[in-house]
This record gives sequence, structure tokens and C-alpha cells, in this order.
Amino acid sequence: MFAFIVRRITQAVLVMLVISLIGFAIKNRIGDPVRDLVGERVTPAERAEMREKLGLNDPFLIQYGRFVKNALRGDLGLSFFHKKPAVAVILSKAPATLELVFAAALIIIVISLPVGMFTAIYPRNWFSRFTLSFSTLGVSIPVFLTAIMLIYVFSVELNWLPSYGRGEMVNIGGWQSGLLTLDGLKHLVLPSFSLASIMLPLFIRLIRSEMMEVLETEYIKFAWAKGLSRRRIFLVHAFKNTLLPVITVFGVQIGIMFAFTILTETVFQWQGMGFMFLEAVERSDISLLVAYLVFVGVIFVVVNTVVDLVYGLINPTIRIAGRK
Repeated sequence: MFAFIVRRITQAVLVMLVISLIGFAIKNRIGDPVRDLVGERVTPAERAEMREKLGLNDPFLIQYGRFVKNALRGDLGLSFFHKKPAVAVILSKAPATLELVFAAALIIIVISLPVGMFTAIYPRNWFSRFTLSFSTLGVSIPVFLTAIMLIYVFSVELNWLPSYGRGEMVNIGGWQSGLLTLDGLKHLVLPSFSLASIMLPLFIRLIRSEMMEVLETEYIKFAWAKGLSRRRIFLVHAFKNTLLPVITVFGVQIGIMFAFTILTETVFQWQGMGFMFLEAVERSDISLLVAYLVFVGVIFVVVNTVVDLVYGLINPTIRIAGRK
């Protein structure tokens, strides 16, 4: 087990180095930090002097080493628009995005598990047929179109839920959260369902296909032959083994959901990291863009590494296969 953990952590570090290299290459090749800092009114001589002070004339590898060293200390550069560290800007926006992803993931888990199991156990039921047809349609609809339709139905026509913003928030140790207020929860409903819509059909179909495959295995047939109850066969034996591949896919999709928040946050004017990213693109704030890339990369790698470790604990055969 120790070797398995070391191997996964080493892989995570290598991936982060690649992400940091890509981020630094973007920062090094796109835009001019001196111009962003001082504008156009500085003489060429002063520009050259500032480039020398900032170390921008050093070789690529030396600059990259300096970038990695600063990144390990939590310094990913200065946001040229906000005039403060890029990490501080990202952390101020992170609570909104994390709450949105958490709510969407909760919706996916609560809906996909029972629905996926039901469609696998009763594949010819009318509800199962309807769910599979609807899930195919759901995968095909872009997330921003789903968001617009939800706003039109529940905000414009029915006037049940707010269509933009985060609503009333409370400060918990610097974390601006809307999860503890009724108004904040109302503002969270439409964005979270919109974000969950792109992954929910995928997980329903995944759980269904995995469980149907498990129900055809020999040990399930043996459980029927022993006379075990339907409840025990479905909820204990079949469901437990269905979850193994689902856990891995869920970990990957959670990381991908951070990318989809850009569209969701734009439609709902949700002041999170995705909305901040688009603002940084419009303002050509290269340092903030690179910091966002590295930050999201860290989240993606950490989530997937934790999922790999959990999967290795649940299924020891993975560790044995990896050793071979």
C-alpha cells in the first residue's frame, strides 16, 4: 500500500510540473509584464532597466525555476488589473465556485444513484425508458442553453427563483458563504442544477450499465441460488461492486466541472472563479490567467489523486495489478 501511495503522489507531482510549465510558457510568451505594470509612457531605456530588475532577460529555465520556487510559496504573480497577488484574487472568488460545484455534485449523487439503480433493476419499466431517452437528450444540450431555459421557466415565467447573483451571504472566517441563508440557497438552486445537468445523464447511464453488468455475474446468480433477499442482493452485493468504477469517473468529472463553471457563472452572473477568468481574458490580465490555470490544475490533480487512493483502499486488486 505504501508503494501504491508513493507512486500516485509521484505521478501527481509530475503532472503539476507539466501544468506549471505550460502556465509559465503562456505567461512568458504572451503579453509584456513591463507594459502591463507601467503602461506606454515609460521610455525604452527605463523599460529595459525594469526588465533587467525583474529578471525577464534571464534564460527560460532560470525564469521557470524562479516561477516554481515562488509557486511553492504560494506566489503566482501579481494581478495587473487588481494590483494585488493573483492567489489572493482567486481565493476571494473560490468560495462561490466551490459551493456551486459542491451543490451540483450533491445533486448528481442524490439523483443518479437511485435512478441508475432503478433503471438497471427494471430496464423495461416505462420510467426507465423515459429516463434513458431523456438522458440522451440531456447529454446533447449545452450547459449554457440549459441555464437559459431554467431562467426562462423558473425566473421569468413562474417567478419562483432568482436568476442572477449569490444573494444574501454570511462571513465565516473570511469565507463569504450563501449556504447558511435562505436567500443564498434560493440563488444557488438554478446554477447548481444547470451545472449538474451536463453530468447527471452520464452518471445515470454509467450506474445503470455497470449494475446491469454486475447483475449478470456468477456471484449474483449464486446469491439468488442461496435464497438471499432481493434487497440484500441489490443494495449490498450488486450496489457495492457497481460503485467501484463510478467512484473513479466521479473524481475525474468533479475536476472537469470546474471548467464548466465558466459558462454557468457567466449566465447567472455568479461571482466565482469562472466569471473572474472571463474578466481576466477581457482585461488581458495574463498573470491572473496563469494563476487560475495552475490553481484549477492543483484542484484537479489533488481530487484525482485522492480518488485513486480511495479506490486503491476499496479495491486491493488495483494495487496488485499496478505492482505487476
